[in-house]
Amino acid sequence: MTKHLTLLRPDDWHLHLRDGEYLRAVLPDTARRFARAIIMPNLRPPVTTTQLALAYRERIVAALPAGARFEPLMTLYLTDNTPPEEIAAARASGRIHAVKYYPAGATTNSDSGVTDLGKCRRVLEAMEKHRMPLLVHGEVTDPDVDVFDREKVFIERVLEPLVERYAGLRIVMEHITTREAAQFVSAAPPRIAATVTAHHLLMSRNALFAGGMRPHLYCLPVLKREAHRLALIEAATGGSPKFFLGTDSAPHARHTKETDCGCAGIYSAHAGIELYAEAFAAADALDRLEGFASRHGPQFYGLPVNEATITLARQPWPVPAELAYGGDTLVPLRGAGTVAWQLV
Repeated sequence: MTKHLTLLRPDDWHLHLRDGEYLRAVLPDTARRFARAIIMPNLRPPVTTTQLALAYRERIVAALPAGARFEPLMTLYLTDNTPPEEIAAARASGRIHAVKYYPAGATTNSDSGVTDLGKCRRVLEAMEKHRMPLLVHGEVTDPDVDVFDREKVFIERVLEPLVERYAGLRIVMEHITTREAAQFVSAAPPRIAATVTAHHLLMSRNALFAGGMRPHLYCLPVLKREAHRLALIEAATGGSPKFFLGTDSAPHARHTKETDCGCAGIYSAHAGIELYAEAFAAADALDRLEGFASRHGPQFYGLPVNEATITLARQPWPVPAELAYGGDTLVPLRGAGTVAWQLV
C-alpha cells in the first residue's frame, strides 16, 4: 500500500476566493497546495471587465501569506452586454485566461449572468478568434426542469448547439456531475474539456440526507445518484487529458448555510488535493492522480507544467469543526471528521 505520494505541484482550475476579509481568510489554504488557480469572477458586483479583473488580481496577490508562491489566473464574467472588444483587451493583458458563463440565476451570485446566449454571438466569435476559453456552468434554470436533470438538459438544449455553431471555441464544462456530461466531453472534440470536484467524486446525493438535512453538503450542481458518481470516477481516473482538477471550493459563512434558504457551495480548499488522493486511492488509480491534478489542466490552457513538487502521506488528520472566516466562521468539508491523506 502506497504510504507516500510525490506529485508535480497541482493547479486548481475552478476556485472561489471571495474578496476582502473573506479572501484573506481562505487564500492560504489554496496557496499552500496549488501553484495556480482559475479564479471565479462572481463577486458582488461581478468582475465583468479587464480593469476589474486586474484590480481583483492585485488584491489577491496582496493577500498572499509571506513567501507563498501562487499565481491567480483571472476570468471575466460574461453578461448579455459584454462587448467583443473586452476579449481582445483581456487577452492582451496576459493575466486573464478565460470567460465564465453563468446562466442567469443558476447559482450563487449569478443574477447578472446570461439570459440568452444568442445575445452573446459577437463576443463568442471574439473568443474563438483570440482562443479564449469559455467556462460553462452547465445547468438550465427553467423551473419546469427537475433540479437533478438540469445538467443533462443543458447539454441537449445549450451545449450541443454551442459546440456545433462555434467550431473554434474552446469550452470547459465545469464541475460535471452526471454520466451524460462525462460521456459528452469524452466524445467531443479536443477543444472541449471538463473539471471534476473532489466532493462529486466522493459523495452521492445520499450524503445530503444522512441522518437529516446536511446544508454544508449542498452545492450546485447538486450531488447526483451513485451511478453518476461512479461515471465521474471512471472519467477522472481514466487518464484522459480532457478531465482535470477543479475544486469549486466555495466558502460561505456558517449562518448563510444554516438558514431557511441556505447558499449553495462546499468549502474544500483546506484539503484541496488530499480529498482527490482519497478518491483516486479508492479507485486504485493513484498513479493517474498527477496527470489529472498537475498535467491535463496546463496542457488545455497552454501553460507550462509546474516544476516544483508536493508530497502527500497516507496519514489521517482531524478536520476542525469550523474555520475562521473573516468575522464569521465556515464549516469545511469533513468538518469534525477526518481526511485520510495529509500534505507533508
